Amino acid sequence: MKPIRVGICCLLAFAVLSFGAVEEWSQAVLAVGASLLLVFWAIRLYYRKADQLYIPPEIFPFAAFALVAVLQVVFHRTASRYFTRIELQLLLTYLIVVFLMSQAYSRTKHWRGYLWFLMSFGFFVSILAILQYLTFNGKLYWVRAMQNGGIPFGPYVNRNHFAGFAELIIPVALVPLVLGKVRREHLFLAALFALLPIVALLLSASRGGIVSFAVQMLILFSLLLIRRVRSRHMIAGGLVVLCAMMAVSWIGVQQVLERFSGMQTTDVTGSKRAAMREDTWRIFLDHPLLGTGLGTLEIVFPPYDSLYDGKVVNHAHNDYLEALAETGVVGGLCCAWFLVVVLLYSLKGLAAMGSSFGSVLNLSGLIACSGMLVHSLVDFNLHIPANAMLFFVSAHLAVVRIEPSGPRGRENHSHEVDSKQ
Repeated sequence: MKPIRVGICCLLAFAVLSFGAVEEWSQAVLAVGASLLLVFWAIRLYYRKADQLYIPPEIFPFAAFALVAVLQVVFHRTASRYFTRIELQLLLTYLIVVFLMSQAYSRTKHWRGYLWFLMSFGFFVSILAILQYLTFNGKLYWVRAMQNGGIPFGPYVNRNHFAGFAELIIPVALVPLVLGKVRREHLFLAALFALLPIVALLLSASRGGIVSFAVQMLILFSLLLIRRVRSRHMIAGGLVVLCAMMAVSWIGVQQVLERFSGMQTTDVTGSKRAAMREDTWRIFLDHPLLGTGLGTLEIVFPPYDSLYDGKVVNHAHNDYLEALAETGVVGGLCCAWFLVVVLLYSLKGLAAMGSSFGSVLNLSGLIACSGMLVHSLVDFNLHIPANAMLFFVSAHLAVVRIEPSGPRGRENHSHEVDSKQ
C-alpha cells in the first residue's frame, strides 16, 4: 500500500501548488491520478485475497451527495449538464482519495508518516507565502501574471483561500503539541511547523480566515479544558499562538489592521455579499427539491441578481446556501448527514483524548473541519479543489479508528506522533 500512500500525498501537494487546482488542466491531473491509484489498488486487491475492504462511515453520505448530481445529469434536472459533470468529476476524485486513504492508512505508523508529511508541507507552503508577501511583484510564484486580477497569497490567487488551506493544516501540528504527543527532542520542530502556518494565516489578512482560526482555538482549548488535559501542554500551544502574533506584529501588522478597517477595495463589498446570499436563497426557493444543478450557480444567478455591479457571480460566498441552491433539500440533507457523522464519530474518538494516538487524529480532523465550516459562511473554499480535498481528508481524520491490535492497525507501545518506526 505504500505506493498508494505516496500517491495520495503527491496528489494533495500537487493540488495546492497548482494554484489550488482551480484550472481545468490541474483538475484533469487530479482525476487521472486518483483513477490510476484506484486501478492499482483494485489490481492489488485481486492478487492479494487476504486484504480486507474497509468502508469509512462518512463515505455513505458523501456517495449519496454524488448520487444527487448523477440524478441531475441523467434526468436533465440541471441548468447545465456540462458544469454538473465537471463538479461530479471533482466529487468522485475526492471520494476516491478518501476511500483509498481508508484502505492504505491502517496502522499507527502510516498515520504518523502522514501527519509529518502534512506538517512539513504546510511549513513549506507557508514559507513560500511569507516570502511572496515580503517580495511580491504582482505575479504568482513571481513569474505568472494574473489575467483576472486577485489578491494572491502563496500558491492561491485569493488570499482567503490560502487562509482556508492554513486552517486545515494548523491543527495537524498544533493538536499533537498540546496533547503532549511529541517527543521532547522534536518539540521545537513541531512548534515551528505550527508557528509558520499561523504567521502566514495572519499575514494573509483574511478576515474570514482569522475569525475562523480564532473559533478553532476556542473549540480546541475548550475541549482540552473539558477533558482536563495537562496544563503544561496547553501552555506550549498557547505560546506558539502568542509567538505567531508577535511575529506578525514585527513583520507587518499595518496591513492586517487596514484589512479589518475595510481599506482594501478589491474584495466583494459587504452589501454585495448580503445581496448575493439573499438572491441565492431565492434561487433555492424556486428550485427546492433538487436545485438548479451542481455547479450551475454562475449561469442561473444573473436573473436573480438584485445588486448588479457588472461582475460575474460564480459563487455565493456562502457554501451552505450555494449547496441548497444547486442541489435542493435532497442535497442539503446529504450534507447534514455527512456533518452529523463526522461530528458524532469524532466526539466518540475524543473519549480517550490524551491517552491514545487515535485521539490526536480525531481532534486534529475535528478542529480542521470546524475552521473550514465557519469560513464557509462567508466564502467558497469548498469550491477550491485543493481545499475541498484537504477538507474531506480532514473529515476522514476526524472519524478514523485505530484498533489496538489486529491486521488493521496494531498500536505501538509509544503513542507519540514521531516514535521511531
